[in-house]
Amino acid sequence: MRQVVLDTETTGIGDGHRIIEIGCVELVGRKLTGRHYHQYINPQREVDPEAMEVHGITDEFLADKPVFAQVANEFLDFINGAELVIHNAPFDVGFMDMEFAKLSNFPKTAEVCGVLDTLTLARKMYPGQRNSLDALCRRLGIDNSHRELHGALLDSEILADVYLLMTGGQTALSLASEDASTEGSHELSVKVLVDQSQVANLPSWGVTDDEARQHQEYLELLATKAEKVNWSAHTES
Repeated sequence: MRQVVLDTETTGIGDGHRIIEIGCVELVGRKLTGRHYHQYINPQREVDPEAMEVHGITDEFLADKPVFAQVANEFLDFINGAELVIHNAPFDVGFMDMEFAKLSNFPKTAEVCGVLDTLTLARKMYPGQRNSLDALCRRLGIDNSHRELHGALLDSEILADVYLLMTGGQTALSLASEDASTEGSHELSVKVLVDQSQVANLPSWGVTDDEARQHQEYLELLATKAEKVNWSAHTES
């Protein structure tokens, strides 16, 4: 299955605001392919100061960027036929549909893509807890210390890691490590492999099959990380 993990940045929230950045990374068979789409967009209006504090994108920076109409076909070609993985999907899809509606003969997002909302998924997995992207990174042990400001491509890359770990897939965690032969940090690949036959055969007392599956996946994730990660070399940022 082809999935596209997507994020956008906008001039603000509410009517009249526009998309100013799109970032996407591609998953095929639940593995990152290395293909991505990234584009800054001239919104033809000013960015709200409150939004600028979140993503740091200024009007001056966007002045020479293409307008949405100039990139719409390329963007649509990249996402067409994929399942979109988005955190708080109604926000991003709403802006995408607004931008497509301003053009002639462009479909709504749901007419060409499936949509999976990771915020809805996280609320079901972790009820009553904070489920922002930063909160999920802390919960799942994903290092996002390099994320000082929101950015569409960076956030989509982080969300891909979050989504794969939440759903028992495979990802790579960037962990600080001390090594006498290298300087700085390096990438540590942590494989999380779930034996679906074991999950399916789990006995259940007073819980649903889905709850049992989620519990088993989480236990296996913890066990794998405990074996692979040198926790003494990892410090909280």
